[in-house]
Amino acid sequence: MPIPQEQIEVLKKLGSATIHEAQGQTGALDSGFKPIDPTVRLCGPALTVDCRPDDNLAIHFALTKAKPGDVLVVDAKGFMEAGPWGDLLTLAAQKLGIVGLVMNGAVRDADAIIEMGFPTFARGLSIKGTNKCQPGKVNVPIVIGNVHIQPGDIIVGDRDGLVVVKKDRVEEVISLSRAREDKEDGIRHGIEAGISTVQLLGLEATLERLGMK
Repeated sequence: MPIPQEQIEVLKKLGSATIHEAQGQTGALDSGFKPIDPTVRLCGPALTVDCRPDDNLAIHFALTKAKPGDVLVVDAKGFMEAGPWGDLLTLAAQKLGIVGLVMNGAVRDADAIIEMGFPTFARGLSIKGTNKCQPGKVNVPIVIGNVHIQPGDIIVGDRDGLVVVKKDRVEEVISLSRAREDKEDGIRHGIEAGISTVQLLGLEATLERLGMK
């Protein structure tokens, strides 16, 4: 069953760091993924792609399966000497209503992607092109950045990084994230009132145990 759009918008606003902490410090892709444009955010269900390094045939095939609101999550095996995604695929994706890309590998045409306003996360850039002759799989479980991703899991990305929310935990994670935000608001008020973070976080006993005086 599709995740309601209002829940997608809530997760997008909450952000990756809050969600990661709230769901027990799980689901974070490794820090090697960077947004091409750090001012953008993405959030949506994963359309997963398992493709061969240096070949983007499976990506073209995946676009025929895409639904509006999908985030394309491509496992290109971390290969950095080719850019299997560029401005033409970005245009095609936008026409289909795809809301962003996570590439376990490199992309190219970065300036054009930024100008088109398409949220794109990748390990880097490469000007080299790719082949279109190797088989791949779409909508299958994949592992990217040490995280297992099932088709339909929610991908949240912003300047801080990327986090995966399991599709059967969305409502729970929203509740936990809101509770964390409320807690942090309380800490902010305490800081403004002149209370130390040691006191606010209850760290006195730990400091004493470690002999930090």
